[in-house]
Amino acid sequence: MNQPTSSAQSKAAIDPADRLIVALDVPSAGQARAIVDQLGDAVRFYKIGLELFMSGNYFELLDWLVARNKKVFVDLKFFDVPETVRSAVRALSSSGATFATIHGNQAIMEAAGADKGGLKILAVTVLTSLDRGDLDDLGFACDVDALVLSRARRALAAGCDGVVSSGLEAPHIRAELGERILVVTPGIRPVENRPVDDQKRTVDVSQALANGADYLVVGRPIRNAADPVAAAWRMQEQIAQALGQR
Repeated sequence: MNQPTSSAQSKAAIDPADRLIVALDVPSAGQARAIVDQLGDAVRFYKIGLELFMSGNYFELLDWLVARNKKVFVDLKFFDVPETVRSAVRALSSSGATFATIHGNQAIMEAAGADKGGLKILAVTVLTSLDRGDLDDLGFACDVDALVLSRARRALAAGCDGVVSSGLEAPHIRAELGERILVVTPGIRPVENRPVDDQKRTVDVSQALANGADYLVVGRPIRNAADPVAAAWRMQEQIAQALGQR
């Protein structure tokens, strides 16, 4: 599939400072709180996922973040029979979370979209830790771009608000679906698409935004930086510059 030639940059009315989502992929809620306190005003939006869920105090942390006027991305990738997913989404819809992720087929996505309330549902397309060889191992005999775009079309039709997608596939989503769907892009790295860890399909800040991402999920490049606060502010500056806000 050929890459779209024109800029796919999102035109959504999102405050640039809200576009950076920091992944709190740490072993305990106490460590997560310490990171949030350290980053202060540099970050407004946080992702809390499976590692924290299994450590305990997950929902106490969610409440703590919301009480501090932070936006929360619940990344638990719900995947179960449709009625169970519907019930889980319904229960989460009053938590104050902004985003939640789901996996699954059309029926699961439709169930999640039915009782979401003000919660925005994001369908996972292809994890950024997977490449062509991994998809072959999983039995997906199709192009990565085609698979991601198919998942995005189906998610939109099912009533989901957006997708989680690599920045490499975001231009195709934006070119076909325009501003009708949110694109949340993990695997953001300071340098362009150089594998340094388990993330394989990565982009940098400027490329992700030019390709159509609405939100950028960043974990290790901020958490493991020598100065996490400076790293977060630097990324906020890059976002503002890429969007023409500075």
